[in-house]
Amino acid sequence: IPVFILAGLLVHCVFLASIFDIYFSSPLVHGMTPQQTPLPPPAKRLVLFVADGLRADSLYELNSNDTPQAPYLRGIVENNGSWGISHTRVPTESRPGHVALIAGFYEDVSAVAKGWKENPVEFDSVFNESKYTWSWGSPDILPMFAKGATGDHVSTFCYTAESEDFGAQDAAKLDMWVFDHVKSFFNSSRSNQTLFSALNEEKVVLFLHLLGIDTNGHAHRPNSREYKENIKKVDKGVKEIVSMIDSFYGNDGKTAFILTSDHGMTDWGSHGAGHPSETLTPLIVWGAGVNYPQKVTSQFFEDNFLKEWKLENLKRLDVNQADIAPLMASLIGVPFPLNSVGTLPLEYLNNSAHFKAESIFTNAVQILEQFKVKMSQKKETTLSFLFTPFKPLSDSEQINFLKKTRLYIQQQKYDEAVSLCKTLINLALEGLSYYHTYDRLFLGLSIAMGFVGWTTYVILVIIKTHTNLSKTVQTNSKESTLLFYGFAFVGMIIAFFLLIQTCPWTYYVYCLLPVPVWYAVVRELPVIQDLAANLLSLHISQSIGFLLVCILGIEILVFSFFYRSTLTVGLLVFAGWPVITQLWVQAKATALIWTLLCVLLAIFPLMPVVGREPNIPLVIATGLLTLLISCFSLASLSKSKNKYRNNEDLKVHFYQMLSIALSTYAVSSTHDSLKNKQGLPVLNQIMSWMTLVSSSVLPLLSPTFLFQRLFSILLSLMSTYLLLSTGYEALFPLVLSGLMFVWINMEQAALQHYGLSLKPKLALFNFAYATDITQFRQLHLDDVRRSFFFVFFIVTAFFGTGNIASVNSFDPASVYCFLTVFSPFMMGSLLVLKVVIPFVLVSCAFEAVQVTTQLSSKSLFLIVLVISDIMALHFFFLVKDYGSWLDIGTSISHYVLVMSLTIFMMLMNGLAQLLTTKRLELPRRTKHHS
Repeated sequence: IPVFILAGLLVHCVFLASIFDIYFSSPLVHGMTPQQTPLPPPAKRLVLFVADGLRADSLYELNSNDTPQAPYLRGIVENNGSWGISHTRVPTESRPGHVALIAGFYEDVSAVAKGWKENPVEFDSVFNESKYTWSWGSPDILPMFAKGATGDHVSTFCYTAESEDFGAQDAAKLDMWVFDHVKSFFNSSRSNQTLFSALNEEKVVLFLHLLGIDTNGHAHRPNSREYKENIKKVDKGVKEIVSMIDSFYGNDGKTAFILTSDHGMTDWGSHGAGHPSETLTPLIVWGAGVNYPQKVTSQFFEDNFLKEWKLENLKRLDVNQADIAPLMASLIGVPFPLNSVGTLPLEYLNNSAHFKAESIFTNAVQILEQFKVKMSQKKETTLSFLFTPFKPLSDSEQINFLKKTRLYIQQQKYDEAVSLCKTLINLALEGLSYYHTYDRLFLGLSIAMGFVGWTTYVILVIIKTHTNLSKTVQTNSKESTLLFYGFAFVGMIIAFFLLIQTCPWTYYVYCLLPVPVWYAVVRELPVIQDLAANLLSLHISQSIGFLLVCILGIEILVFSFFYRSTLTVGLLVFAGWPVITQLWVQAKATALIWTLLCVLLAIFPLMPVVGREPNIPLVIATGLLTLLISCFSLASLSKSKNKYRNNEDLKVHFYQMLSIALSTYAVSSTHDSLKNKQGLPVLNQIMSWMTLVSSSVLPLLSPTFLFQRLFSILLSLMSTYLLLSTGYEALFPLVLSGLMFVWINMEQAALQHYGLSLKPKLALFNFAYATDITQFRQLHLDDVRRSFFFVFFIVTAFFGTGNIASVNSFDPASVYCFLTVFSPFMMGSLLVLKVVIPFVLVSCAFEAVQVTTQLSSKSLFLIVLVISDIMALHFFFLVKDYGSWLDIGTSISHYVLVMSLTIFMMLMNGLAQLLTTKRLELPRRTKHHS
């Protein structure tokens, strides 16, 4: 079987990797020529302020007494410049936001896997095209634009990474640091001749990255006093910088200013998904070459913001985030960034109609350049008779467009030229996406073929080795060699086709994978014939009924990924399971507790996603409840037959209870300390990390009797989970594991109900001696239900307290017991741990179920594999790369989740076996007898 497991892992890894190749490969192309507007630009220099994490409404709205949040910027909106909302795309993280602002393209999703630190793809930016750029701010953002630049004209000044502390007194000092350093930089230039002359050049960019607002938003939420105070400080800082720069250049009127943000933030202090509070950011532009405020009597937008902000009579100009890069390029007259897909927002420009027409024409040519490169790349790698070009932009159409526009500009018909350019830009963008997704259908079909083949093969393996449905017949060797040659020939033809078209090596993997898989299926033809004969002998109604129930079950699972409340429906059906199958007659008390716990657990998926409102008292109450339960279990165990054989086991139990008590204390004192702005107490931090480490070892010291070992695992994991909890989710593992304990008992009852075994004593059951091979029985139809229960509980463990599918439900507060300084990797790992804990509980219970119902773990695991593969095939076709970005994000994560679930369950299975069967013996003092 190791061969089978290896093949399975390999196949699943290919399926998992395929989606990134098929749906999310980098859209960037290289080899375009830079395009620059031929007319002189209005500004010599540009100052870009990016207030990280600033929401549009937080900046524009008025306070309760009708005074503005940011008086200076409000004055600019009313008297000096143009304003609007910049619509960002998901993922609303700092890196993609800054790339869109400064390089003009939306970073491809493949960058997420590379983290936000380095440049996963080489790209051109406004900074790179400028003559000099000086930037101040966070070490997470600035270096990537300096790295991507050719030459050394981009200078960065950063503070240390340790300064980004969520638990610190006040994060606004990060912004003060930036403002102070900019001031001293300009002062020092008066005594430094080379710097002074560089500052007086044309095409100069100054970039101020202000991280304080984002850090305060994470730590205290955007509606807090700290967040609003920080906005006021930024407003004051911007005012000082603007007046200093104006006086430095002798008010020459050649400076353009832009203030915007890379992303917003939800009310609960997170960002990453597509909620309007995250995707709507402010944009205020003023200075050289920018339009003054335009008075209007009425303007229509779908939202009601204008009324709330009392800005109805000032024209609001909305843009997409990537449009800001061409705007900056056109203001200081540098070439548009090569990979930019933004459209120049002409309404912001205060310039001649001729200048506007020339600028948008340059913009159109620059995007068309990318289209041409993309098209020629596709043409080279496709056989000429198979190549279908993008019709609306054939070569003749392109020439036609460019000629017409040139003619309009010569005849001074500027409006017609502008509208023609906008059409051309839209067509070129459509064409870019057309060639980007050119091979999608073909690859998708081969992966689907592989999927169906693999699932069929697993079903056949189950029937052949774990049931008595098939009579094993040896096929004759002549047929099998013929088969082998047939499939080898098909494989060679496919490979030949790919070779002619010089396809990347991954295409070979995706297209050749179905060949061996289907070969394995066709070899099992006798099993298929046996199965068909067996099915025909059954009643039609029975087999159709069984199929319908299976399909319904899987669809419920698929739906629960989109609507958590589906889990509630499923759990309520589970609650009625003992009644439907008449199980309750045998075990009335167990059935009653089962129903009760199912109903209790069904409440969790209806609760709001975790992390919205911290509720520390609830976490503390859960800790005390756990202690109470462990006292009861201790009492009941010491009464029962198998007395604690020695004091060692008692010590372990007491130590676990102590660690629960310590965790409860650590949670309450840490959150109090952070509330009073005293930072994270060192003692608590040491305690938290020690609890985390000890919780993985302690269960291995406890006895391997079924309930004792499972309870020990629960206590250990619970102490870690409490430290990572901020609200009602702390109760979740308790209720879940309660249900798991009852589930083990219910499965025993089910076994007797179907007359499959006699009643073994569960209390005396010992994991260590449970793996005796001779006792395994064949599969029964009821085992399909058993496996389904397991998959359902795993999905419940995942979505019970909120959906990790959106990064957005991550609340930094849940890791405050461990660390408060921003560290994406550590925080991510702790978050994953929090998600894994309920998984481990379910896996250990499933291990217990397998062992007590005398099934080999392999056979149940294979059924689970079939269920999750069928789900994965659903999600493969539900993956989107259009529509709102939130849909795209969730659709990827669903597929990745189900695929990694399978790989993950193999690991979980191993972990559960380790946790339940292994025992570490502490060295005991031996007594010497004389």
